[in-house]
Amino acid sequence: MRILYGVVGEGMGHAIRSRVVLDELVQRHDVQVVVSGRAHDYLAKRASDHLQVKKIWGFTIVTEDNEVRNFRTLLENVKGALTGGWPQNIKTYFEIAESFRPDAVISDFESWSYLYAVNHGVPVISVDNMQIVNRCRHDKEMIAGHEASFQIAKGIIKAKVPGAYHYLITTFFRPPIRKKRTSLHPPVLRPEILAAGSEQGSHLLVYQTYTTNQRLPEMLKQTGLECRVYGLRRELQAEERDGNLIYKPFSEPAFIEDLRTARGVIANGGFTLMGEAVYLHKPLLAEPVAKQFEQILNARYLEKEGYGLCAEEITEPRLAEFLRRIPEFESNLSRYSQDGNEDLLSKLESVLDSATRGIPAEEEG
Repeated sequence: MRILYGVVGEGMGHAIRSRVVLDELVQRHDVQVVVSGRAHDYLAKRASDHLQVKKIWGFTIVTEDNEVRNFRTLLENVKGALTGGWPQNIKTYFEIAESFRPDAVISDFESWSYLYAVNHGVPVISVDNMQIVNRCRHDKEMIAGHEASFQIAKGIIKAKVPGAYHYLITTFFRPPIRKKRTSLHPPVLRPEILAAGSEQGSHLLVYQTYTTNQRLPEMLKQTGLECRVYGLRRELQAEERDGNLIYKPFSEPAFIEDLRTARGVIANGGFTLMGEAVYLHKPLLAEPVAKQFEQILNARYLEKEGYGLCAEEITEPRLAEFLRRIPEFESNLSRYSQDGNEDLLSKLESVLDSATRGIPAEEEG
C-alpha cells in the first residue's frame, strides 16, 4: 500500500510520535512523508527506499513568556506563506500527484496532506492527540475559566482534519467519546522510553521551553533537592552547576536517563513528555503555556487522574504542595500500564485495510 503521511512541524511531539508509527508502517507499506519545520530534519534521518521525506511549509506558533502571542503568530505565518511557503507546497503537491499516487493518507494534525486526500478522493485517517479537544466530552471543571479558549481551540481543531475516515487519539486519560469514527489509545512511546526501566531517584527533572522565568530557579534552590534543568540556558555546551541546580545542554540519552531516574518532573503541558512521565510513573507538576488550551486540558486531566498537579503559574506554595504529595501521586501512577504501542498500531492497520477496501467508515471494525 502507498501511504502519504503528513506531520505538522509545530512542536516536536508530533514528529516523535510519527517516527514510531512510521517505523512500523514501512515494514509493510511504501510511505511518503510531508512535514514542515524542525520536524523535517528529525524525520529525514529515517528516510529509506520505503520512506521518502519531503519538506513543506507549515504554520507556526509564536510564544513568549510562556504565552502564545496571537498577533506575532499571524504576522509570521503571513510572511512565511508569501515568501515561498505556498509556491513550494504547490510544487510538492504536483510532484506527489504524478509520482507517488497514494492509496491512503494519514495526518498527524497536518492540513496539506488532508487537502491532497480530499482533492484526490483518497481516504484520510487522523492520528494525533489534539482531536480529543473536539471529539470527546469534557466536564465543566475541565474548561472553567477558559471557556473562550476552549471554543476557539475546538473550532480550529475541528477544521484541521474534518470528515476523516477515522480518528485515532492518543491519550493517558479517557473522557467520554462524543463523535463516531473515534477511538482512544495510550500514548505512542519512543522505543527508548519503552526500554527505560523506571527507578526512583532523588532529583527533580525540570524542562522549560521558555527562558524568561526568572523566579523559578530561586524557587527550585529553596527545595534543597538536586534539580537537573533543561531549556533555561539554551546556549550551554556543557553542564553548569549553581548550588543544587544542574543546568544541562539537551541530549536525548541524558534526558531519558534523568527522566527514568527522577523523583518528579516539572514541565509545561506538552503531551509527549507528559505521556512519557505517566508511563514511567513519574509525578509531574505541569505549567501549561497560556492561551494554548490543549496544554491546559492535559494538565487539568493529569491532576484529575491523580498523577500530579496543574499550575497555571508555578508558585512556592504550589511547588511545595507538589513535593509534599509525591508519594500520593506515585501510588496512583503505579496502577497505570499499557502494552507498549500495540493498541494504536494494530487499530491503525485495521482502519487502513477497511479504508482502502472501501468499507463505509461507520461499518469499519
